[in-house]
Amino acid sequence: MSWRTKDLLTLEELTAEEITLILDTASSFKEVSTRSVKKVPALRGRTVVLFFQEPSTRTRVSFELAAKRMSADILNIQTSSTSLVKGETLIDTVKTLESMTIDALVVRHSCSGVPQMLSDVLKASVINAGDGSHEHPTQGLLDLFTIRETKGKIEGLTVTIVGDVAHSRVARSNIHGLTKLGAKVRVCAPPTLIPAGIERMGVTVFHDLDQALEGTDVVYVLRLQLERQKNNLFPTIREYSMLYGVTNERLKLAKKGAIVMHPGPMNRGVEISSGVADGPASVIDEQVTNGVAARMAVLYLLQGEKE
Repeated sequence: MSWRTKDLLTLEELTAEEITLILDTASSFKEVSTRSVKKVPALRGRTVVLFFQEPSTRTRVSFELAAKRMSADILNIQTSSTSLVKGETLIDTVKTLESMTIDALVVRHSCSGVPQMLSDVLKASVINAGDGSHEHPTQGLLDLFTIRETKGKIEGLTVTIVGDVAHSRVARSNIHGLTKLGAKVRVCAPPTLIPAGIERMGVTVFHDLDQALEGTDVVYVLRLQLERQKNNLFPTIREYSMLYGVTNERLKLAKKGAIVMHPGPMNRGVEISSGVADGPASVIDEQVTNGVAARMAVLYLLQGEKE
């Protein structure tokens, strides 16, 4: 199967077969990171630009490592160092970069839809590294990869996503990917943190965490976006933690052998206890490791087979 588009903007637009191709490719690339010389020539001669308009550690570093391990040239660009601060438009900025013959643009932006807008005007590949509250497709892919690697499958599993679903681009990408691959998805949060009509995405909504955890195979904990507290979407952080914090005691309600995931960064003691985050059920470190392999796979499929 060959890749059909030049970009990766969303998991919503991918088929189950395309997602599986990425996961299979990531599996083959994961071995590269275990070598003494962690490098292959798959993208030698390609130029990858990392254009992050929001703070990031895991995603940016992961993409940088992924590109470097495939021998690509990397250009890191921060907003403060571009002509955007002088009033230049974003489209003019990226078209200037493309005029220097870049091959791929990895973009993170606070506004939903920016990667799609850039894709429409650029010949270079555009990879969405998170846009507003829309999607974060490579996070979804690394999460799918981690679940499949740990549990041996995705189809038939029950996955419970807990937390600020309303504002989470990670939740949206995971829901699209998980449902396409045959998992049963539950979402659990206070009513104010559940988007209206989310049932149309094929999920079951819970407001009681104990009920949502019963019989689940994967517990996916979202970061509580503390800045949202200004909007009075929940009474207090302490109350949220009491009702929706994932603890070892609560984890006993899940299926035996259930795993716990978190996209990071974590608010320890709020949405997840340290006992869970550092406990035997946690695969949070594995998610970070697998992020490099998943992003290597995306870059390779978009760029590696070009003439």
